Amino acid sequence: MRKIRSFVLREGRLTKGQQNALDNHWPVLGLNYQSSSLDLATVFGRSAPVVLEIGFGMGKSLVEMAKNAPDKDFIGIEVHKPGVGACLGDAAAAGLSNLRLFEHDAVEVLNDSIADESLDTVQLFFPDPWHKKRHHKRRIVQPEFVQLLRKKLKIGGVFHMATDWQNYAEHMLEVMQAAPGFQNESASADYVERPAHRPLTKFEQRGQRLGHGVWDLMFKRIS
Repeated sequence: MRKIRSFVLREGRLTKGQQNALDNHWPVLGLNYQSSSLDLATVFGRSAPVVLEIGFGMGKSLVEMAKNAPDKDFIGIEVHKPGVGACLGDAAAAGLSNLRLFEHDAVEVLNDSIADESLDTVQLFFPDPWHKKRHHKRRIVQPEFVQLLRKKLKIGGVFHMATDWQNYAEHMLEVMQAAPGFQNESASADYVERPAHRPLTKFEQRGQRLGHGVWDLMFKRIS
């Protein structure tokens, strides 16, 4: 779909706990990229609303969301192995059965491993803002990426973004307002209040203390 990647793979060193989590819990909670669509009802052993998060970092908020919404199934995609290991460990410690993880490029997973109209929500929280103007082309929220998400979301499904970079928030809003098939969930036609189901991260709490803003956007697929 695109050759410009929205991430740089920086392989951090794995802690012993992260490596143990990968060794012990990946066989149950891990999903391997494949070139054909997964049957999510088979993956989770049930039919339930599916939330997919792109770039979950260390996975703290993803695990919290999955714990707080046992009636939903969650899929996380992350390219950084230490974050995958940390998330696996926390998910296993919480006894979660409604969470699965990919360690792969999200665009390839969405294109090939996720069936059309199979997702109820796609979450993109605090992606790399690529704040230098010459790097803006690396930002993941671009018109063609949004149309890929449109195909994967059910009608009525929601694309939920959050960023602490105002310039990126404005970029997201501009792209989404021009995107066919989506409707802004904001009553003021721009941003929404942080919904209760998106946990407040330590990083975000620190930003609030320093007076930094955070912008949430929610767009529903309507066609």
